Amino acid sequence: MNVISPRMGKSGADFDAIVVGAGFGGMYTIYKLRDELGLSVQAYENASDVGGTWFWNRYPGALSDTESFAYRYSFDKEGLKNAKWKTRYLTQPEIFGYLQDFATRYDIRRSYQFNTKVTAANFDEAAGLWRVTTDRGQQVTAKYLITGLGLLSATNTPPFKGIDKFKGDIFHTGNWPEGIDLSNKRVGVIGTGSTGVQLIIALAPVVKHLTVLQRSAQYVVPIGNWPEDEARINEYKVRYDEIWEQVKNSVVAFGFEESTVPFHSVSPAEQQQIFENIWNKGGGFRFMFETFSDIATDRDANNAAADFIKRKIAKIVKDPETAKKLMPNDLYAKRPLCAVNYYDVYNRYNVTLKDVKSDPIAEFTERGVRLESGDMSELDVVVFATGFDAVDGHYTRMNLTGREGVSIKEKWSDGPLGYLGMMEAGFPNFFMILGPNGPFTNLPPAIETQVEWFSDAIKMMEENGHATMEPKQAAANEWVETCRDIADMTLFPQAESWIFGANIPGKKNAVMFYLGGIGNYRTALQSVVNDGYSTMMFDRFNVRQDGPAHWRRLSTSLK
Repeated sequence: MNVISPRMGKSGADFDAIVVGAGFGGMYTIYKLRDELGLSVQAYENASDVGGTWFWNRYPGALSDTESFAYRYSFDKEGLKNAKWKTRYLTQPEIFGYLQDFATRYDIRRSYQFNTKVTAANFDEAAGLWRVTTDRGQQVTAKYLITGLGLLSATNTPPFKGIDKFKGDIFHTGNWPEGIDLSNKRVGVIGTGSTGVQLIIALAPVVKHLTVLQRSAQYVVPIGNWPEDEARINEYKVRYDEIWEQVKNSVVAFGFEESTVPFHSVSPAEQQQIFENIWNKGGGFRFMFETFSDIATDRDANNAAADFIKRKIAKIVKDPETAKKLMPNDLYAKRPLCAVNYYDVYNRYNVTLKDVKSDPIAEFTERGVRLESGDMSELDVVVFATGFDAVDGHYTRMNLTGREGVSIKEKWSDGPLGYLGMMEAGFPNFFMILGPNGPFTNLPPAIETQVEWFSDAIKMMEENGHATMEPKQAAANEWVETCRDIADMTLFPQAESWIFGANIPGKKNAVMFYLGGIGNYRTALQSVVNDGYSTMMFDRFNVRQDGPAHWRRLSTSLK
């Protein structure tokens, strides 16, 4: 275990900054704050090594749906020189290896204490510092608190009746144990989102029998995961700066030019040909955003895309009843999925599909899963591919309090708020990586954008001697309203999706993303800087403890 002895930070705290998480975001924060700004930084990670989401998500078939050249740090030219990959999309072992290599080259691990979970983070108004507690009983203070908890990391396991009775093994894809051999096993997979789709494809050729318990049928297009040789990879390296300029000024930041062609601007024959071309090229985000400019906003365009995929399902799946179960009934307005021959899986002799929306799971028994109709699936293993309490889940499960002891759970009781996807009013010097109402894009570019912005803000604070910085409530409210307004211009809120929290029973449907694109998001961040951080309050003191003199400073900062 790497335990770092506290050394007095510039603010009189044990450390200048505490970082939670060792994924893309946490590690880049270490580099920016420790190596570039020279701050004292302590980082904590619940896992035994770096990797974040890609440490835990080791399930068979796990891979990114972002093309390999765009799923990395753009600034890391040293890593680019020796970069190699086998296929168009990186697999989990390749991503994990890349992050481990990054941590080694930049000596990131020396700032981490691994196998340590942060259980509480509370802002001490009298001291103007964050007090952080770990599951090892440690308590440390810092001026700044940065959380890289992961967008998709708080696992969701529905509380099915009788689950404790089941005699077999139960796994969740978000916490996959190493060394599991499922060959010759009867396996049930609950969930058919992105993770479930990948897992189902990987398990079908291996297990004795696979039962897919599907709640929501998905639109899944081919991924097009062709091999990429050294010559192709070198082409990316030569064009690297040009590629990243496009990525950072695009909409979804996936490394392709989004379409500017409206669906109704071309003939029906051309419409179908464009769909066919991108279907053959592969890529979920490409199919939604490279075909036409208005699939996410125009009902006719959306219906046409959905109908195109449904016709493909009917053609691929041999059994008409199975094909019918696989056809979604809702809008094509969730996270766009892609995979290798997903629908072909259901032509296999050892795969059974059960629709648990029309015939829900009634209970687990000792031998398997029983549906309400009485239909019984005898299983040796059940895998939950039920996703995550996305975006805000880790925060609301944590003892995280800001001013006046207000918890983040209380603050977000009607849905997650979050200013710029990074900050929250009443929580000074607190920065979230991929927090609520950040951009709905490829994640590494979004992470870099956010870490660079708050690192610059911290640098400004240190240079100007500011003690605290937090968004004004009015600015935070306006940002959330902007995110809602943009979302309402699209079809996304009309579909049941984890993007709005619909996968968690009892969770209020709320906007969680800025859907205006990463280019516009970066412009919005820069405007905050250009306006002299006018949406922020600096050096806000606790009136009750600091008295009348500081009240005058507080009232000035609130104007």
